[in-house]
Amino acid sequence: MYKRIILKLSGETLAPEKFSESNASHSFDAARVDRAAKAIVALHDLGVQVGVVMGGGNIWRGRFTDQMNPVLADQMGMLATIINALAVQDAIVRLGRGATVFTAQEMTRFADLYRADRAIAAMERGDIVLLSGGSGNPFFTTDTAAALRAAELGADAVFKGTTVDGVYDSDPRKNPNARLIRDITYRETIEQGLKVMDTSAFQLCQDQRIPVIRIFNMDDLDNIVKVAQGADIGTVVHL
Repeated sequence: MYKRIILKLSGETLAPEKFSESNASHSFDAARVDRAAKAIVALHDLGVQVGVVMGGGNIWRGRFTDQMNPVLADQMGMLATIINALAVQDAIVRLGRGATVFTAQEMTRFADLYRADRAIAAMERGDIVLLSGGSGNPFFTTDTAAALRAAELGADAVFKGTTVDGVYDSDPRKNPNARLIRDITYRETIEQGLKVMDTSAFQLCQDQRIPVIRIFNMDDLDNIVKVAQGADIGTVVHL
């Protein structure tokens, strides 16, 4: 069993599968937000300290045009992750658990400014920690932010959900003969240019000796608990 896990949760996990006029938001589906919160709480209730790095893709992805300032575009993405963290915090609290939102930017009217010692203290007192605002810097994705927070917080593992079953030797959505790789080292993922996470995330985990990244299909959020309990699901990436 892991002691401390950094879970990378995509914004799309919270989004409507189909937009309905009865839904209050194009970006959120209440049932899917609650479903994500229940999965996070179930992981926490195993006795695991949980830090969740939020994505923002349900609200903002990329740029309007190639001419848009990329720094401003990335800052908009950081704000999207903070909105998502607040939505998930609300759902977790309604389930009767404590949750603290940390941001990489000063935004103290909404959340606590991230500092590693404060985040560790929150986890040790039993709170689920929601890590938003990315790394705080442009040009780095939330995958890299997850690796960074794992290193800072001394996590045993990074859990990364995808829409496929793990790491493949080519894109399974384009190549029906793509092969699922069950076990691979950080170095091998970098050398082979496998893109399920950013190369910078794999490199950081290797350099900082994060024991493992578990990459698996998160369309079924029950997989989060199954993987934490040792199920042979997805891909194990390790030193």
